[in-house]
Amino acid sequence: MNKSGVYQQGLTPSKAPMEQDVESPAIIIRKPKLPKQSYEDLPKQLVDQVRAKRKIQRYVRKDGKCNVHHGNVQETYRYLTDIFTTLVDLKWRFNLFIFVLVYTVTWLLFGFAWWLIAYVRGDLEHIGDNQWTPCVNNLNGFVSAFLFSIETETTIGYGYRVITDQCPEGILLLLIQSVLGSIVNAFMVGCMFVKISQPKKRAETLVFSTNAVISVRDGRLCLMFRVGDLRNSHIVEASIRAKLIKSKQTKEGEFIPLNQTDMNVGYDTGDDRLFLVSPLIICHEINQNSPFWEISQAHLDKEDLEIVVILEGMVEATGMTCQARSSYVTTEIKWGYRFMPVLTLEDGFYEVDYNSFHDIHETNTPSCSARELAEINCRIRLPFSWSVASKLSQQGMLEPEGREKKRTTLVTQEEGLEEQTERNGDIANIESESKV
Repeated sequence: MNKSGVYQQGLTPSKAPMEQDVESPAIIIRKPKLPKQSYEDLPKQLVDQVRAKRKIQRYVRKDGKCNVHHGNVQETYRYLTDIFTTLVDLKWRFNLFIFVLVYTVTWLLFGFAWWLIAYVRGDLEHIGDNQWTPCVNNLNGFVSAFLFSIETETTIGYGYRVITDQCPEGILLLLIQSVLGSIVNAFMVGCMFVKISQPKKRAETLVFSTNAVISVRDGRLCLMFRVGDLRNSHIVEASIRAKLIKSKQTKEGEFIPLNQTDMNVGYDTGDDRLFLVSPLIICHEINQNSPFWEISQAHLDKEDLEIVVILEGMVEATGMTCQARSSYVTTEIKWGYRFMPVLTLEDGFYEVDYNSFHDIHETNTPSCSARELAEINCRIRLPFSWSVASKLSQQGMLEPEGREKKRTTLVTQEEGLEEQTERNGDIANIESESKV
């Protein structure tokens, strides 16, 4: 920030990238914001108002498009080295414009070449002369040369304008135009075919739930979201992945913006490979290897993070690989909720109700982190004496001096018991000897 209170564009450790506006200019004026530490000192209602006003910056939008713009690219020639992919990636209006432009330019160039041959040979000066053999019959100007170029390259062949065998330069030009025309056709038609058959639109019928939820499943906290396919033609070899996008700072002080961390959604057990016939709930178990291991409900509300989910597979109709993406920011992760069931059994078939696809309902869920929940469950399984001792130890109720005194007392009591046992044994021996 300079003296006038203007913030320069950039990513700094003190300001997370997710807090920036989507369409922020290079230099913008912002009002001073409260630091994150001060949120804890404010009332909960005021904290919610402050966070509601703050605009969340997405790394991947809900429709799957990546919210990243490449700027200051100096080596622009690299786009031309892969001209085919560059043309395919262009928007439709530019692609159609280039398609029409390439054909028009080639027709004009070869039309000019045919007119030039007729002009040099003097065919234009002997129009209507039956004794003169022109290079191309009935070519009397540039317009007719342009039409002959179109007929040659598109192999229309009306039969009115035709090349004669008395023009070797015309025969050579005919060969060149035929070969180059075939190359242009293959390139442009191939480009249009690939662009039309791109599976991007297939991803429009792969839907993700609006919210992700956190609740208990089989005694463990799990983060879940739902995916579904609206088409009857299925996605073959479908697989799901999830990544946590969150800025971090290393122990050495290095700031890593938008750090990506893998989230296990069944890679070890094979649950990440889906048979996506009906909507499925994807589950991420929050264990020691999960980035949510130490995050509680209260902590989650203060986090600036984003979960990016990626669904991949082959389109059954075309065999091309399709990828659908979506994301969930902090406000879209609902703690203590589950998804409503959408699958019902009808007379001879199963029916999916997509009206309830995004619906969730509240359920009893502990607000502590998965680590604290695991510790509580571990204490419950231990004997009572162990759990009480560990509870007292954690709460600091047993001071070091008190513990030493207690240990000394226990040792003294044990020694007294041993001496008493020895004495009892001696008395028993004396009594037995006296009887004898």
